Amino acid sequence: MTTPYPFTAVVGQDDLRLALLLNAVSPAVGGVLVRGEKGTAKSTAVRALSALLPDVDVVAGCRFSCAPQAPDPACPDGPHEPGTGAARAARMVELPVGASEDRLVGALDIERALAEGVKAFEPGLLADAHRGILYVDEVNLLHDHLVDLLLDAAAMGASYVEREGVSVRHAARFLLVGTMNPEEGELRPQLLDRFGLTVEVAASREPDQRVEVVRRRLAYDDDPEGFAGRWAEDEAAVRARVVAARALLPRVRLGDGVLRQIAATCAAFEVDGMRADIVMARTATALAAWAGREDVLAEDVRQAALLALPHRRRRNPFDAPGLDEDKLDETLDEFGDDHDGGGDDDPGPDGGGGGGVPPQGQGPDAPADGGAPAPGETSDGGQPQGAGAPEQQPVRAAEPFRTKVLSVPGLGDGAAGRRSRARTEHGRTTGSRRPQGTLTKLHLAATVQAAAPHQRARGRAGRGLVVRRDDLRQATREGREGNLVLFVVDASGSMAARRRMGAVKGAVLSLLLDAYQRRDKVGLVTFRGSAAEVALPPTSSVDAAAARLESLPTGGRTPLATGLLKAHEVLRIERLRDPARRPLVVVVTDGRATGGPEPVALAGRAARLFAAEGVASVVVDCEAGPVRLGLAGQLAGELGGTAVTLDELRADSIAGLVRNVRAGNERKVA
Repeated sequence: MTTPYPFTAVVGQDDLRLALLLNAVSPAVGGVLVRGEKGTAKSTAVRALSALLPDVDVVAGCRFSCAPQAPDPACPDGPHEPGTGAARAARMVELPVGASEDRLVGALDIERALAEGVKAFEPGLLADAHRGILYVDEVNLLHDHLVDLLLDAAAMGASYVEREGVSVRHAARFLLVGTMNPEEGELRPQLLDRFGLTVEVAASREPDQRVEVVRRRLAYDDDPEGFAGRWAEDEAAVRARVVAARALLPRVRLGDGVLRQIAATCAAFEVDGMRADIVMARTATALAAWAGREDVLAEDVRQAALLALPHRRRRNPFDAPGLDEDKLDETLDEFGDDHDGGGDDDPGPDGGGGGGVPPQGQGPDAPADGGAPAPGETSDGGQPQGAGAPEQQPVRAAEPFRTKVLSVPGLGDGAAGRRSRARTEHGRTTGSRRPQGTLTKLHLAATVQAAAPHQRARGRAGRGLVVRRDDLRQATREGREGNLVLFVVDASGSMAARRRMGAVKGAVLSLLLDAYQRRDKVGLVTFRGSAAEVALPPTSSVDAAAARLESLPTGGRTPLATGLLKAHEVLRIERLRDPARRPLVVVVTDGRATGGPEPVALAGRAARLFAAEGVASVVVDCEAGPVRLGLAGQLAGELGGTAVTLDELRADSIAGLVRNVRAGNERKVA
């Protein structure tokens, strides 16, 4: 077994380590979501946490980790008599992004259940994670149906498995920890709210700290056991402090003044629902216990707010997570009192009034200054545009609006989503087939129909139905898939009127928001001057696309053909990477083409490449003014798609856009 990297050897990342330790002290806090760029020790810190958790007592032989003092009366391996059990280490179970539903919740042997009436149940990862940690790396890439199952288990503390009248239930209470890179897409709001705390992590810009990270990592890779041994004393100290904080937790007092501060803070930041108030109260209590105090102070409330509120304030994927700390301090001062704010006179074990920074071993070669970089030291914006400087400054987008549904015609087989019709594992049942591999969704009527003619030949004597494996039928279902929505945006001089370009950006932003809600991948190609560029390769991160759109400069000629050819190349490459995901091309232009010999004819030939390959397309006509040339409509005809004006794109305008998209593509096929 691989020796894990010691938790106390992680350099910096104070907020991350504190959030994980608070959940170790009080699992009721509700888990941690760790957001940040790649290579920032997210997974390393999470995997190291399990070594700090106290051992758990379990009923011997129980596959569902029942507590011997109070066993689950509905345990599939029960009933268990209360008594003493065996101690084992707390588990950390990893949920792979590509896991199946049966791997997560467990599976029933359908054939034995039908033929013998036996509930032969194989537990899944939720059972393994009970009373431990369930860790999801890249949680934002998890399939929707698995997200739904996680939400149900987290809400009810139990997992239910039902297959055609056969039902199994078992307890599933776990600490949910997820890591994600926001560049690869955001989480659904329902799952985001299930995480008690969230932490933003970034690599340090301090050279001494970066040197220490590399030094420790190389030492660990050379001799994992020896490296872990050098940190064993620090690990034992933190583990003992977690145990002590757990023992102190029931005695921590949460006064009315502190509760008022918590409620006022949640109200001031307009978070939805009451979960934020409850999580903040539990976090502040855990902070006090971690600091060795029996009273919750204002500093604890402030730290709890910084961990529990940022991800609950987002109203759409384009909102940057975070909290206005000045507003937070004003709210705490307004609703605080001298007793609750007197942290300076009652320092915790680390010398600070609040929960404090978690302890971190320095090691023989640790830098003297182990602090994280100041917030202003990092920057992920303001990149130079390079060659082809803009003729005009970027224009701000108009307010987004709800758009009409654009969908790809036909029936696909892509990843689960909410845009176009597709054959999926979830949805309405449309028929049956013989199973290919493991049976997952039984079609009961078709199975009985297949078995019924053979009952006499099989010697059936009683009332039970004799079912063989060849009789089993898999249900075929139709649901919705996510698509690749590729935006091809005209940024030329003909689009450069500021009010007009703001409206265009607002429309694209609206479509991006729609793509986020429908679980699509998105890409962005822009063209202006004499060239086209891939502003954003296909990704699940719509907020990255929105950021690129916001900084999009305009001006110059209109190389429409070049933009279309660039988009065609993007689709060709993406088809090799993700062949099941069907594309929808959205061209945002007024249809003009200038620059080079015969620009209009060349654009027409480029558009016909999409039509020949059956690519669904929509042209958003941005032409303005009393005299309309209808060039966008001509382009839509060449593409084999349909054209729609900015006004018609709105959901509250005239109906029929989806029918027009489908009709245009059907004409193209005919």
